[in-house]
Amino acid sequence: MPKTKTTTEEIKKPARPHEGAGEEEVGAEEVKKAPSLPTGQVGKTPKKKIVSGVLHVEATFNNTKVLFSDKLGNTLFWSSAGSLGFRGAKKGTPFAASKVGDVIGSKASILGVKDADVVVLGVGSGREPAIRAFMAHNIEVTSVLDATPVPHNGPKAKKPRRV
Repeated sequence: MPKTKTTTEEIKKPARPHEGAGEEEVGAEEVKKAPSLPTGQVGKTPKKKIVSGVLHVEATFNNTKVLFSDKLGNTLFWSSAGSLGFRGAKKGTPFAASKVGDVIGSKASILGVKDADVVVLGVGSGREPAIRAFMAHNIEVTSVLDATPVPHNGPKAKKPRRV
C-alpha cells in the first residue's frame, strides 16, 4: 500500500520548480532582471573595452542612419530611425535622429567609449541632432568630417525634351 502512495506523490510533483505551487519558494534574488536598453536589449558586459571609435552619420531627407565602428573601420553596432519604429516622413525628422543618436550613445557608453571622431554624410535635417544626442552620454567628439559626396559635373545630362 505505501508503495502506491509514493508513486502518486511522484506523479503530482511538478516537472519544473517554477510550475505549480512551488512558485513561492523561488527566491527573489534568483530572478533578477538586468536593466534594459532603449532598444529593448538586456544590458550585457562588453567583450572588449574600446576607448575611441568612429561615428558615421548618414542623414538623408528620408531617414537617418548612425553606425559606430572602431578606428580600423570594423562595425560594432548601428541603428536607424526606421529600425526604431519611425514610419514614413517621420524618419527624416530631427527628433528621430536624436533618438537614434541616443541609442548609439548608450551602447557606446556601455562599451566604455571615451572619445569618437564623427563622419557625416548627406544633407538631411538629422545631422546635428544625432551628434548632440551621442555627445549627451559623456563621449567627447574629437573631430567632425563632412564626407557628403559632391558631383564634379558628373555624367552627361539628358537632352532637353522637344514638345
